[in-house]
Amino acid sequence: MSWIALRMLVGDTAKYLGMIFGVAFSVLLITQQSSIFLGLLQRSAAAVVEVRDADIWVMDPRVQFIDGARGLPDTALQRVRGVPGVAWAAPHLRTTTTIATAGVELTAATLVGVDDASLAGLPAQLSHGTREALSAPGAVMLNGSGWTFLFKDRPFEPGLELELNDSRAVVVGLLDTSQTLSQQVQIYARYGTALSFAPGGRNRLSFVLAKAAPGEDPRAVAQRIQDVTGLKALSREEFRDATQRYIIFNTGIPQSFASVVTLGVVVGIVVVALTFSLFIRDNARQFGALRAIGVSGWQLAGMVMLQGAVVGVVGYAIGLGMATWLVETSAQNVLAFQGFFVPWQVAALSAAIVVLIIAWAGLGGLRRVLKLDPAAVFRG
Repeated sequence: MSWIALRMLVGDTAKYLGMIFGVAFSVLLITQQSSIFLGLLQRSAAAVVEVRDADIWVMDPRVQFIDGARGLPDTALQRVRGVPGVAWAAPHLRTTTTIATAGVELTAATLVGVDDASLAGLPAQLSHGTREALSAPGAVMLNGSGWTFLFKDRPFEPGLELELNDSRAVVVGLLDTSQTLSQQVQIYARYGTALSFAPGGRNRLSFVLAKAAPGEDPRAVAQRIQDVTGLKALSREEFRDATQRYIIFNTGIPQSFASVVTLGVVVGIVVVALTFSLFIRDNARQFGALRAIGVSGWQLAGMVMLQGAVVGVVGYAIGLGMATWLVETSAQNVLAFQGFFVPWQVAALSAAIVVLIIAWAGLGGLRRVLKLDPAAVFRG
C-alpha cells in the first residue's frame, strides 16, 4: 500500500510540487526570521556578556537595559567598594560619541571607558595590538567589525588618528567582539581617556563593575549592594536577561518578526491544506477503488498519513536548507548580519510547525477518504 500511496502522490506532479512549495516557503520564512530575531536579541546583551572579569553590574535604579545608562556620582564607586563581599569594583563608562577621520563620513559610535589600572571591562580577545598599548595618551581600540564598517577592506594600521568630539585619538589595536544592537562601531579606552572624549556632564560614570569575593554568590552580593547603597545591582546573567526583556517588551522588534512568522504559518497551512484537499478530491476514484477491493479504512488512513509525511519531510528539508544558506551567506558577506546563524531550537520549532501544517491539511483529507462510498467508483 505504501508504494501505491507514493505513486499516487508523485503522479500528480503539479499538486505534489505545490504542497512541497507551501511547506518549504513556510519553513523558510519561519526559520530565517526567527534566526535573525534571536541574533538581534543576542546582540542587545552582547556588551554585558563580553565583560567576563566582572560578575556584578551596579547602576542607577532607573536603568532597565545596557544602552539606557544614567550617570552616577563618582562617590558611587567607593560606596560599592565598601560593601562586604565585594572583592573589587571598577568604573565603567558607556556613552555615544562621533567619529571623524579622513575619508570617512561623520559616524556615531559607542564609547566604552574601562578601568585605568586593571582594564576591567575590556573584552579579552584582541586581533591586533596589546592591552598595554591602551596606556599611551589618547590611545583607543576599535572592535574588528567597527574597523571594517569604517574602512572597508583597508588593512589595520596602528597609529591611525581619529577625531572624537573634537579630541585626538590614536587607534592602537582591534578587539574581537560581537556586534551590539545600538552601534556598529565600538571604541574602547581607559576610563580617564574616555572622559576626555565623552560629552560633558556632571555625572558621567555609567556603571560600576564589581567582582564578588571568593566563596560569595554574585546574586547575594548584588542584593547586599542594593540594600547598602540604594543603587540597582544585578549579576551579569540578570542584567543580560533584563536587557533582552526590555527589547522584547519595549520595542517593536518582536512584533515585526512575529508577524512574518505568523504569515509563514498561515501561508503554509492555506497552501498545503487547499492543495491536499484538491489532491484527495482528484484521487477519490482511486481511493474508492481500493476501498471497494477490501482495503480497510486504517490502511487508507495510513496511505494519507504517509503522503503527508513525505510532503512534510521533503518540504522541510528544502526550506531549512534554503534558510540556513541565506542566513549563513548573509553572515559571511553582509556586515550587518555578521555572527548570525540558525540555532537548533529554531530548526526544531520549524519542524513542529510543519507537523502542525501537515496535520491540519491531512485531517480534512483523511476525513474525506474515510467517508468515501466504495460504490462511487462504479458510478458514471
